[in-house]
Amino acid sequence: METVPEWGERHPPRQWSTPVSDLLAARLLMGISLGFHIIFAVVGIGMPMLMVISEGLWLRTRQPVYLELTRRWLKGTAIMFAVGAVSGTVLSFELGLLWPYFMSYAGALIGMPFSLEGFAFFLEAIFLGIYIYGWERVTPRLHWFAGWVILVSSMISGVFVVMANAWMNAPSGFDLVDGRPVNVRPLAAMFNPAALSQVLHMTVATFIALGFAVAAVHALMLLRDPHNPFHRRAYAIALVVGGVAALVGPITGDFSAKDVAHRQPIKLAAMEAHWTTEAGAPILLGGWPDEAAEVTRYAVPVPYALSLLAFNDPTATVRGLKDWPRDERPPVGVVHWAFQVMVGIGTLLAAVAVLGAWLRWRSGRLPAQRWFLWLVILCGPLGMLAIEAGWTVTEVGRQPWIIYGIMRTADAVTPVPYLPLRLVLFTAVYVFLGIIVTVLMRQQVFQSPRGPNWPQA
Repeated sequence: METVPEWGERHPPRQWSTPVSDLLAARLLMGISLGFHIIFAVVGIGMPMLMVISEGLWLRTRQPVYLELTRRWLKGTAIMFAVGAVSGTVLSFELGLLWPYFMSYAGALIGMPFSLEGFAFFLEAIFLGIYIYGWERVTPRLHWFAGWVILVSSMISGVFVVMANAWMNAPSGFDLVDGRPVNVRPLAAMFNPAALSQVLHMTVATFIALGFAVAAVHALMLLRDPHNPFHRRAYAIALVVGGVAALVGPITGDFSAKDVAHRQPIKLAAMEAHWTTEAGAPILLGGWPDEAAEVTRYAVPVPYALSLLAFNDPTATVRGLKDWPRDERPPVGVVHWAFQVMVGIGTLLAAVAVLGAWLRWRSGRLPAQRWFLWLVILCGPLGMLAIEAGWTVTEVGRQPWIIYGIMRTADAVTPVPYLPLRLVLFTAVYVFLGIIVTVLMRQQVFQSPRGPNWPQA
């Protein structure tokens, strides 16, 4: 198995330092861009799943309501695809402009997954065009097949991006000589030790977030129009997709956490705000990390739980943050609370999925009681929030490294003139795009259509 280079073999620091304000502005700009883009990536991966399910139901039942549902969801997918392509292009420019030292160092190692992601993106775009304009030009089953190609290519596109990010957490596929990568093995870098756990967890999280977000929209419409068959079927499909994924989420999350415990013990310590190395370590629920005093205040400990979950052994030793110098620790408060938010939301959504399944089993009908609809509506944005929190854990938890144990973030950034001003302008552009997308989605997707031959709810 490919091994991670030793921590002693590091990229030599630059001979000059980057101003703290420029480093902060560059990280904020990249963080805002990623946080904005990831929403469209999630929709671009998740919506094709809903489309192929609804079109498959139309092919089986020939009920017009499923055809209308597929067409409406297709409009939303096309809107999100267009904006996602723009925001993804901005990210590629930012990588070259703000982080040229990182790209120079790592380009040969992460170039393969990024180039394959581009191939998957173009494949998705081609078949999206067939799907949009081929309703009357290809057979129904071939049209449905195009939807499956969109789904698979969008998922693969996300997989390749996550593989590149996983390499930053588990750098491999090369040898280090005088701090520089040589004997590059692109496949080993792409299939790095952290790739499987990150890919599985992110893919499942995508369907959780998208399923609950779409179910929440249609649940809101059902409160206004309880017997509309369009919204009842849309709500049912989205809730099943989100609910099933929510039940799988804790499994992939546990797998990912165990990988972090093995490969990035300092990140695990920051996630749990765990300061002192000890056997039989507890999990801390809540709490306020005091980095100056190196303690976590007001937390509720669960004895032995951290050792058990991290190493499948309640008496295993878990390293604490005090084992590392202060300048090699991530921002503990940010990482700990982001992790708490992610786990808390994941647990809540899994509980709602179990509750919905129980209501369905008990009554034999779609769980559409007003109180349950309100519960789904409140859960709607939480999946996206959990994804944002999870990426915060992944990225901020790796700090101060951009390539874990090898290159520091401060050595990878290049000051750009007027960077704080650029940060404000880009943020304003993203807010404007968000407003435009919301208006378009409301006009094109979030409506209450009714057909004369539709079955009654």
